[in-house]
Amino acid sequence: MEKHKILCIADLEAAASRVMPQSTSDFYNSGATNQVTVRENSSAYGKYRILPRVLKNVAEVDTKIGMFDREISFPLCVSPAGLQAMAHPDGELATSRACASLGINMGISSYANYPVEQITAVGTEIGPIHHAMQLYSMTDRAKEARIVHRAEASGCKAILLTADSPVLGVRYNEWRNGFLPPAGLEYSMVEMTSKQIQKQSHDDSFTSFNSAAHSWATEIPWLRSITKMEIWIKGILAPEDVEMAIEYGCDGVIISNHGGRQLDETPATIDALPACVQAARGRIRIHIDGGIRSGTDMFKALALGAECCWVGRPMLWGLAVDGQRGVELMLRILYNEFKRCMQLAGCKSIADITSSRIGVVRPDGPLARL
Repeated sequence: MEKHKILCIADLEAAASRVMPQSTSDFYNSGATNQVTVRENSSAYGKYRILPRVLKNVAEVDTKIGMFDREISFPLCVSPAGLQAMAHPDGELATSRACASLGINMGISSYANYPVEQITAVGTEIGPIHHAMQLYSMTDRAKEARIVHRAEASGCKAILLTADSPVLGVRYNEWRNGFLPPAGLEYSMVEMTSKQIQKQSHDDSFTSFNSAAHSWATEIPWLRSITKMEIWIKGILAPEDVEMAIEYGCDGVIISNHGGRQLDETPATIDALPACVQAARGRIRIHIDGGIRSGTDMFKALALGAECCWVGRPMLWGLAVDGQRGVELMLRILYNEFKRCMQLAGCKSIADITSSRIGVVRPDGPLARL
């Protein structure tokens, strides 16, 4: 473990920056073009304020929620993130074990360095855990179907269809650095060997298999025809797309801008969330990712209507610092901060975290109640 004391996610990020090669750090942490969305995903949380209720009995606090037919320990999951073996040799295996040990669920990236069969197996050896398989729309439908069938056979509960990536975002840092994964790493799920990966840029690799011709009418019915897993749409920011997800019978949506790595200058996910929740009117489950760096951020997201939060980069920082133990440390930090935030706000259960517990800062006057 890193010798510097790690008390919060900012400490973990700093520790990771000291041990990761610069090219790896740039790949994980940077976003598209001018990095506006990357920055605002986190900074946007700063304008919301918590309104505590006092003299509430919070000696016993229940942080659990139901998800994928079981309870998880608190409303957090680990987002699908590719190339985890760049951060630590155990990659997704370490992440799966850590999630299982802390009682939460994990998303698996199409760009995972380990096969879904191994990732799910090592997690279930530790404890109860459910996985979801992230999926891109692919030109090779047979290969896409193989990913879905392998995920389902391995026990995955849901497909997270990434809807915000008809093409790859404009990522200057990858082009300037000539980014390529280290030799020896493979993309098990999209069936690319290290030799194949080294022959083309990351951008060209994505373009070679991804379909820009995707649509609601083609993707959702096709997925329904080949799997019984839940179908979630990841990458929604507009309330109109929440309506589309409902129309096509999807099971849930994740309010996400791909961590600012696709289209820059889209809204921070926490700012897009309220309108999406309003559009849903309880007809579909709504989760959120992007920029969550504390238990207080989690509280704010739930108060604004999200059921659960997902984090990606903090997991990668934990991996880089100390593999499985680093990811466990990250999860414990967020759990402890979230639970204590609930207690200080006077919330005994997740149901107590409502819009009445939050306001937004106005530059010209008093706090605006939501």
